[in-house]
Amino acid sequence: VSVPVIAVPTSIGYGASFGGVAALLGMLNSCASNVTVVNIDNGFGAGFVASLINRNAE
Repeated sequence: VSVPVIAVPTSIGYGASFGGVAALLGMLNSCASNVTVVNIDNGFGAGFVASLINRNAE
């Protein structure tokens, strides 16, 4: 991936989401570069990571 990606799994999903664990494990198993995975429903952490990326880009 040429640009940073911030993955935020959610606890709400269709089918067998297991409270977000299925999405979290799928994101962690992607093994793609420039992908940051935060905890389930952690929008604040994703925003913090985005601010760190923005700060380093300037």
